[in-house]
Amino acid sequence: MLDQLQRYNVVWDTPSQDCYGSMPIGNGDIGLNVWVQSDGGLHFYIAKTDAWSEQGCLLKLGKVRVGITPNPFKPGMAFKQTLDVRNAEILVEAEGVRVRVWVDANHPVIHVEVESETEVGVNVDFNMWRTAQREITDPQEQGSIYFAYSKDDPRPMIIEPDTLVKGQKDRIIWYHRNEWSNWRDNLRAQNQEELADQLKDPLLNLTWGAVIQGEGLISAGEMALRSAKPGNKFSVDITALTSQPDTAEKWLQQLDETVAMASSLPMEQRLKEHRQWWEDYWNRSWIFVEECWNQFEVTRGYILQRFINACGGRGAQPIKFNGSLFTVDAWPGLAREDGSIPDADYRQWGGPYWFYNQRCVYWSMPFSGDYDLMMPLFKMHTDGLTIAKDRVKRYHGHEGACYPETTWFWGTLTTGDMPMEGTKESVDHMIANSFYYFWNGGIELASLMLDVFENTQDYEFARTMLLPVASEVVTAYDQHWPRDENGKLRIWPSCLTESGPTYDNPCTEVSAIMHIVPRLLALPEELTTQELRSQWDRLMREMPELPTFELNGLKLLDQAKDYKGPRDGAGNSEMWAVWPYRLFGIDKPNLDLAVATFANRFRQASGGWQQEGIQAAMLGLAISAAQAVEFNFTAKDKYSRFPAFWGPYFDYIPCQCHGNVAMTALQRMLMHVDGEKIILFPSWPDFWGVDFKLHAPHNTIVEGSHRRGGKTTWKVTPEWRAKDVVLRGPQ
Repeated sequence: MLDQLQRYNVVWDTPSQDCYGSMPIGNGDIGLNVWVQSDGGLHFYIAKTDAWSEQGCLLKLGKVRVGITPNPFKPGMAFKQTLDVRNAEILVEAEGVRVRVWVDANHPVIHVEVESETEVGVNVDFNMWRTAQREITDPQEQGSIYFAYSKDDPRPMIIEPDTLVKGQKDRIIWYHRNEWSNWRDNLRAQNQEELADQLKDPLLNLTWGAVIQGEGLISAGEMALRSAKPGNKFSVDITALTSQPDTAEKWLQQLDETVAMASSLPMEQRLKEHRQWWEDYWNRSWIFVEECWNQFEVTRGYILQRFINACGGRGAQPIKFNGSLFTVDAWPGLAREDGSIPDADYRQWGGPYWFYNQRCVYWSMPFSGDYDLMMPLFKMHTDGLTIAKDRVKRYHGHEGACYPETTWFWGTLTTGDMPMEGTKESVDHMIANSFYYFWNGGIELASLMLDVFENTQDYEFARTMLLPVASEVVTAYDQHWPRDENGKLRIWPSCLTESGPTYDNPCTEVSAIMHIVPRLLALPEELTTQELRSQWDRLMREMPELPTFELNGLKLLDQAKDYKGPRDGAGNSEMWAVWPYRLFGIDKPNLDLAVATFANRFRQASGGWQQEGIQAAMLGLAISAAQAVEFNFTAKDKYSRFPAFWGPYFDYIPCQCHGNVAMTALQRMLMHVDGEKIILFPSWPDFWGVDFKLHAPHNTIVEGSHRRGGKTTWKVTPEWRAKDVVLRGPQ
């Protein structure tokens, strides 16, 4: 199937005008936006998953231009720029010049290779725009940083400068070092400052930057290199590093050691191993759609989104829902009155992780076997468990952990969620964010962890990540909410997703517990304890019924018990019992109830985090699912040249919710898993052809194909799992 990937390369036959015409590439931790302009330069922004500022904003490392003389990219000249998705390389060919850009999958190094039939010169210019401390006063730009400040905080919002290391010979070095940190202020704002003496500040002294050098390149100023003489072959190597040493000098020493370690291997070996990593990645899983209305766009969208996931998904922190590593200068729709726009450090919704959005990025990964890309998400929340437990104990006086909607990567709520220090609200540690009682993120996180365990049967993962998180999250629900007169759990006041905490037994919360607890009870007994199993069993017996109501004599799922709010609220939260909590679906009870609810949903829309395509696929509604998938995979940002830069919808460009929701829907059209059962083609239109390879519980791999109106085939590995496969389509 690898040969088929070439059909979905992105190929351009003209240079781009600016950064909105960039292509993404990366190695999981370092990401580039690469574009070529007719000025003779190859340009790229550099981003890294852990380049956090003093306030917790994810900033760019910088911008680089590699210029070639004489200019091979003049208007009217033959030109070709290709994103080779199979090998994760960008290739540029023009007037006898060939440029290859790749980010080593196994080392923190960016490579730009230039080869020419005739002798050329090469110039490398580094652009560092954070050269002095700058106060952010523009209200639009403040939206990228204000979460680091308490409500009505009078302190100025500032960005600190980078440091250029002067006096370097034939190389350029720069870094950003956090000499101060917002971390303790953040803990103090939510009455958790005592933890500052127990935990390490993740921002203070955090230092990130890079070195640019290359064979045959010499200094041409503090921020420029040039070729010593014209030649036919040049290479530019950029090594990036993030660490948290006591001094900048130690970081510089670590940078030299990182360069030496990477360069100790021959370039040919590094390139071979890089390509092998990507070959293994693409061999894990695939979906190639044929014979549908927009078959090329659907398959390409799936491939390119999975490519983007791999480019930004193996770093120190998870993929950012609002652009991953691939934001550029602010979206033109955010231009100021004078026409100027915020620089490439801007990203709408800033540096925090919003779980309501973040979860969408990871739903598809268990089916594609991309467990390594999920580990940063799991590690972030496991590392934040101490803060999550302390929050529950301190605020509510009982055990357990909660993961509210908006948190920093170290686990606290954003400072912007808190009242100004010294007010009555702050003394009472009140939460200014009305979404605080949307605790659902912890349950859904546990569900994702269970997906991984059920697939991999990795007991060490279950012991160190799954159970520590899941047991504490369930305990918080169990101990926090009272019981009603019938001894049933009453979840009130609580949020309907992103609606305020005024609801009684929301469908989101009730379905979440009803979904997660039986799966925990099904874990091997050696992983749990009798005490935990007794708690979980009791909690299931104390669960209230899912809320329902009648519409024109038709029984439907409701958003909450006795719900009186607007039917357009909370993004069809009644459908969460279908997805992500899978209480209803093919071969499950009361399917008609769920189908009728879907048919009468108020919000009928796809795009962004909206999940109706997945829900349709879970209910066997093939045409509805297909339409949603096709919409998502053809709805790119109008300003971006790259076909898989979706958005902005509710997030930012490129919207990672949008593409990954479509990936998940396409997978669920092909396969459902329910305990041991594997259901194939549950929502697949008969007139769509397809070849696929997906992952299922018990280290199972399912491969299959269908041809329009014709033959359907499948095979399962290991063979003993064949008895659990059920064919329910195509339709």
